[in-house]
Amino acid sequence: MASLPPPMSPLLLTLLSIIFLASPSAKAAQFSVLSYGAKPDGKTDSTKAFAAAWSQACASTGPATISVPKGSFSLRQVKFQGPCKNNAIMVRIDGTLVAPSNYGVLGSAQNWLIFEHVNGVTLSGGTLDGQGAGLWSCKNSGKGHCPKGATSLEFSNSKNIAITGLASLNSQMFHIVINGCQNVKLQGVKVSADGNSPNTDGIHVQSSTAVTILNSRIGTGDDCVSIGPGTSNLWIENVACGPGHGISIGSLGKESQEAGVRDVTVKTTTFTGTENGLRIKTWGRPSSGFATNILFQHIVMNNVKNPILIDQNYCPGNKNCPGQASGVKISDVTYQDIHGTSATELAVKFDCSRKYPCTGIKLQDVKLTYDNKPAEASCINAGGVASGMVQPTSCL
Repeated sequence: MASLPPPMSPLLLTLLSIIFLASPSAKAAQFSVLSYGAKPDGKTDSTKAFAAAWSQACASTGPATISVPKGSFSLRQVKFQGPCKNNAIMVRIDGTLVAPSNYGVLGSAQNWLIFEHVNGVTLSGGTLDGQGAGLWSCKNSGKGHCPKGATSLEFSNSKNIAITGLASLNSQMFHIVINGCQNVKLQGVKVSADGNSPNTDGIHVQSSTAVTILNSRIGTGDDCVSIGPGTSNLWIENVACGPGHGISIGSLGKESQEAGVRDVTVKTTTFTGTENGLRIKTWGRPSSGFATNILFQHIVMNNVKNPILIDQNYCPGNKNCPGQASGVKISDVTYQDIHGTSATELAVKFDCSRKYPCTGIKLQDVKLTYDNKPAEASCINAGGVASGMVQPTSCL
């Protein structure tokens, strides 16, 4: 008869239990904002409750989940500060977070909800209502004396971030900002604001690397996605843009010493009724900036005013730059399989720097029409090649 195995030693049992507790399947600690006094009535100020739930989750040594149930939560500015004791915090939002309707409360605060110095945070679901219409009216009235406005959601100096299934409505200013971050994935995001809402960029990325934006719908009053200095390894795929100002690299070159933009891919994206489609925009003045290795692929334009645009003479209000040449070097930009309709006769415009002409521009299988006829193209200081079917006829 086979002998029974010897019993496990207490030490071995202790080690096994530690391994089990440390494994990813270990249950996350749960922190509901309701436990800290938040009220889903849309009126009670729940700012302190959200801050308290964050403090507890951030101090947890194991994975943590902050849950925000259905209902409407009124919030002033909330700062979600790290570093935390764990690298796995899930913020699960089933309800709506509502900013103060009086834009004076947040107007000079820069941000409404900001995560700083965090690692491994996932923001899932929910709606952010920035209630920005009052501030837009102030800005559009031309009377001046309006505050700049707050970004609804910012991640700053953080890494390993996921934002999934989030809706952002009516931000005072930018909807979502990714600044100084590494390894960020935005998926299934929906951004919505009036086409006349000023400075309400959908997603703004700057000084960040390895950012991915997938399967999202963005309609707003400014750029659907804006790409600032210091961005590298950015992937944008399956995005529907409109209304808005398109997907913009820039503006670049505002500072004389500035980080460049490199390795950007925009693919399988649709623009409908937008001001621009694919735009690279630089200030017309000296700068160390650059944009290189950019790919625009499988793009559909529906009635877009400037489907393909490089503008290196950006000079708002003709201040601080008239007569100067842009120092930003633009090179290796590929436009591949781009088709649809332009709302103006000039569908392709490359207006590059006279000091540093654009180099390595490639047009491949481009077909853009205006009023059921071939559109037109204009090139200034732009060099490159065209291949396949290219309409309007290449001016490179």
